[in-house]
Amino acid sequence: MAKGTNAKIKELKGIKPEKITEDQLKKVQDTVNNLNRSQLEIGSMEVKKHELMHQIAVLRDKLTALQSEFEKDYGTFDINIQDGIINYPENGEADKKD
Repeated sequence: MAKGTNAKIKELKGIKPEKITEDQLKKVQDTVNNLNRSQLEIGSMEVKKHELMHQIAVLRDKLTALQSEFEKDYGTFDINIQDGIINYPENGEADKKD
């Protein structure tokens, strides 16, 4: 008897299959596993994103503190970060408090 003949006879008798084929089972298992893996990866990326967002907030606070320090010491926090030159206001004088 041919491979599909047995299934056709069962179909004609009203007998429903009890299981999917091994090939179908492997495909669905692979698909579900890949889906789970992808979701886990997204979760890991979200954790990393959260950590980086926290780090950015800490660095912004640090920069604000440095700007306050420069404002106190030099009367401005307008500093060229390439060479350290202070960009004083138009009048050329800082309100340096000693």
